[in-house]
Amino acid sequence: MQTCAIATTVAFSGLEARRVEVQAQLTGGAPGIVIVGLGDKAISESRERVRAAFASIGLAIPAGRLVVNLAPADLPKEGTHYDLPIALAMMAAIGALPHDALDGVLCFGEVGLDGALAPAPGALPAAMAAHGLGIAFICPEACGAEAAWAGGEVIAAPTLLSLVNHFRGGAVLKPPARGDLIAGESVPDLRDVRGQEQAKRALEIAAAGAHNILFVGPPGAGKSMLAQRLPGLLPPLSSEELLEVSMLHSVAGLLERGRLTRTRPFRAPHHSASMAALVGGGLRAKPGEISLAHQGVLFLDELPEFSQQALDALRQPLESGQVLIARANHHVTYPARILLAAAMNPCRCGGGPGAGKCRRGPRCAIDYQARLSGPLLDRIDIQLDVPPVTAADLALPPPVEGTAESAARVSRARDAQSSRGQGLNAVLDLDALEKVAAPDAPGQTLLAKAAETLSLSARAYHRTLKVARTIADLDGSDAVRRIHIAEALSLKRQWASADQGGFAKVS
Repeated sequence: MQTCAIATTVAFSGLEARRVEVQAQLTGGAPGIVIVGLGDKAISESRERVRAAFASIGLAIPAGRLVVNLAPADLPKEGTHYDLPIALAMMAAIGALPHDALDGVLCFGEVGLDGALAPAPGALPAAMAAHGLGIAFICPEACGAEAAWAGGEVIAAPTLLSLVNHFRGGAVLKPPARGDLIAGESVPDLRDVRGQEQAKRALEIAAAGAHNILFVGPPGAGKSMLAQRLPGLLPPLSSEELLEVSMLHSVAGLLERGRLTRTRPFRAPHHSASMAALVGGGLRAKPGEISLAHQGVLFLDELPEFSQQALDALRQPLESGQVLIARANHHVTYPARILLAAAMNPCRCGGGPGAGKCRRGPRCAIDYQARLSGPLLDRIDIQLDVPPVTAADLALPPPVEGTAESAARVSRARDAQSSRGQGLNAVLDLDALEKVAAPDAPGQTLLAKAAETLSLSARAYHRTLKVARTIADLDGSDAVRRIHIAEALSLKRQWASADQGGFAKVS
């Protein structure tokens, strides 16, 4: 009776690493290698990579059929990281390794034709899963620095042969060192922006409460410069956030040499990005830009130039803070708690009221702004007109305050939100909002009148309250007063429509 050799690995479902057994058995019948268990194309090609790797290290496969099963068989499996567990299970099945050599280890990695082990995406969450199971983690040497962050025993091997020697006790592999942890990466300073004081104030409010923000203004007004300086206003990632963000980037294959950084992500996809690129998906349901910006900033420049399908796909993630990618036989969920920063011109020609650059008149602005749906705009708390920068602005000396001073105020405001135990203002639920952001009587009167005049939706009404609460936090005020409501309303622009002649500004 033939003995079945078993190696352990993982299958990814979002960030969750689910345990998979790779079972290998040498049976009678026509010679060959058969892999079953609902694997993708990369897994079906694994048998050729493993066969060539065996030949390169001088290992012959005995006559007979080698059957490899990936259990559970009804769980879809994707990726090249199955190469190593398949190779080791086959080696144990043919007697090249003792069967008990694979007990208490989780195997992960791609195998090259020459027997070298190559990195595969997802080493960090796989190593976390191994640590949670209380077993060792075997991976390619290039993944060692990343996997070491998970803790536990990590065995990082450069080649398949070195791993065999390790199991046999001929040359024991040393545990890898962790990759570098960067406390903070260099970001552009807010001092570089001349003028635009209201826009800087809006940026500070957005950072303090994690409010989505949209800048509308002609080319050269500094919209992109402002957005690029937003990460510098945000506090460093906490340890919990750092781990979650790093696991996402690991699954996407974006962690270089295991290096982690506490600087919040900043993603700026081109406006030609597809819906799958923005929210995630594709053949292997990879995380999209909105998930890669988790706990950081997603910057969408030239917002109306993105496809309407891609923009509308952002609506649910902006509300829930996660992305659900549905497949016929399974669902994948990725976190997507972001601060959305967007920029756009008032019209396709780039001009605006008084700018003298629009060649088509009010209809140009109406048509261009109509590319953004009302439900999407409803989810953007701050919408601000950014005027052109004048020669007088450019001649001004550098501002006295820059990123450091603004970030300090943001930190104090976030500390105030943390002390209330309700989370950041942008994600307050209705009950919490009523407790911490109820305005005084003059403020309530102003908000009620503005809601009627501007026809604010229920969501826009509550988001205005959230922005006002953040402004009060920046002022160090326990109460939300009329002045805070007034400033929050001033950050809501009114959009071009036919009966407004193109543009109107909230006052």
